[in-house]
Amino acid sequence: MMTPERQHDDWLIHQLNRHPRLKNRIERLLQVVENTAGDVTLADAAERRVIEEIRQMGQEALETWAIQQVEQTSGALERAPGIWRNGQKKSAGTARSGISR
Repeated sequence: MMTPERQHDDWLIHQLNRHPRLKNRIERLLQVVENTAGDVTLADAAERRVIEEIRQMGQEALETWAIQQVEQTSGALERAPGIWRNGQKKSAGTARSGISR
């Protein structure tokens, strides 16, 4: 039987795989925390890198959210009765009532 913690870990990995840009940003943040490149030796440098990674992650998260909102809205509009998308206009306009002088 899978533990709740394992279920959560699997869900988190699944979500990160669905959003590769965020996954990449989290990996970069972890690299700063772990100092894998060995180039962050001062607290000020670590703070700047962490702030920049989190700022970028926030921007990417909001972009992803916005894209999903557009997709959901357009999907709802496509399912709405009486709404056509990318179709040609059926009306040729209003018939003339006479000659204008």
